[in-house]
Amino acid sequence: MKLERLGGDSTDGQSPTLFLSDRGSYVTQGWRTDWPDTIEIPHRLIRHLKPGTCLGALLRDTGHGTFMLTGEPVTDPEALEQIQLPSHETAVEVPIGTERRRDAAPDIR
Repeated sequence: MKLERLGGDSTDGQSPTLFLSDRGSYVTQGWRTDWPDTIEIPHRLIRHLKPGTCLGALLRDTGHGTFMLTGEPVTDPEALEQIQLPSHETAVEVPIGTERRRDAAPDIR
């Protein structure tokens, strides 16, 4: 799987980062949790999403500036080589959702 780096929460290319995959999904790098399919990411990471899209998975707010995000654990060797995960982080793949705003005109949704 090939990845395009969309942006992250640090300047050195590490820490929580958002990628666009060549499979039409988002790959999100975040902090490990007690569950292998769930990561913790900072709220500000979602600003790097492509316009008009969203993470196609439920985000659970922790109440302290982060979300819990559940997806498919990334095991693809090519993707993992590109990401270069530190030991306290992991990555999950989630679908790309379409942003829908309740205040938008019906034909814009």
